[in-house]
Amino acid sequence: MSAFKRKRGGQRPADKKAKKAKFVANADDAPNEAVEENRNEVTIPPPVSKGKWTNKERVLIFSSRGINFRTRHLMKDLKTMMPHSKEDTKMDRKDKLFVVNEVCEIKNCNKCLFFEAKKKQDLYMWISNSPHGPSAKFLVQNIHTLAELKMTGNCLKGSRPLLSFDPKFDKEPHYALLKELFIQTFSTPRYHPKSQPFVDHVFTFSIADNRIWFRNYQIIEEDASIVEIGPRFVLNLIKIFQGSFGGPTLYENPDFQSPNMHRRQIRLAAAAKVREKQMVKEMHKLKKAEVKEDLVKDVTADVFLTPAEEKPVHIQTEAPEPKVVKKKQKAFKRQRMQMARR
Repeated sequence: MSAFKRKRGGQRPADKKAKKAKFVANADDAPNEAVEENRNEVTIPPPVSKGKWTNKERVLIFSSRGINFRTRHLMKDLKTMMPHSKEDTKMDRKDKLFVVNEVCEIKNCNKCLFFEAKKKQDLYMWISNSPHGPSAKFLVQNIHTLAELKMTGNCLKGSRPLLSFDPKFDKEPHYALLKELFIQTFSTPRYHPKSQPFVDHVFTFSIADNRIWFRNYQIIEEDASIVEIGPRFVLNLIKIFQGSFGGPTLYENPDFQSPNMHRRQIRLAAAAKVREKQMVKEMHKLKKAEVKEDLVKDVTADVFLTPAEEKPVHIQTEAPEPKVVKKKQKAFKRQRMQMARR
């Protein structure tokens, strides 16, 4: 047997007890005061915790193929904020989601953040408790990474965060389940080897417009003044499953609208606007044509016209007299030249 293993019949070592410390006022008077019975002794209380890493939560953060640069930067930021996380290579699209449970088992992780990309523009995020569940699927919207925000805050890398939740998380059962998932996934375990023993930033989960808004703030002063440092994103809940990446559906969001349907409605609205403009143009053309016809057939055009007097018809029986044409006397050429000289 190994020397580090304890025998069955052995006893556990005794717990640490309180220690007594002696404080000497001056070094020169130490021999004299050592003889005296009344010494200055102060009892130091035992440590509250022995610093053991008991919460062994490990989170696997990875994605499928086809993600864009913004998703890669978001995953990098989450790995930086969560020292208890691990990473893995991208999963092939042909593989089913149940394979993720095997990957978590290989990596010795009991929580998983899986980013699934579709059509190179839609991003879905799975939060799962592997391998027994439950799991939740979200649509990730309005992503802003650390490099993109360029905030002024700067917290210690690997420090433990505070988790702040909206009061609505305690009013509805599906939000209460999500709150427990978020606590177990995003909170850094105490005494984790890669974590720092400081608390200098806050993760906030607020609910607005039937969506979960994630923000990260740094605590900059002792009076709890905070400043946002990022990243930030919005989670739109789709479904909650009983198992890990599948199983019976515990909750389905009735207000959720797929991105494909949203884009289709935008296209239909744009097409309706174009059709409306065309119909307006045709109506203007028809009105202009009707106005022209009315001008040709104006009823009020003959209002101020008076009928002419009827004259008796004169029938000429005799031929008209011939007209006498007087010829002008034209001067001779010599006379015209003389007149021109004058």
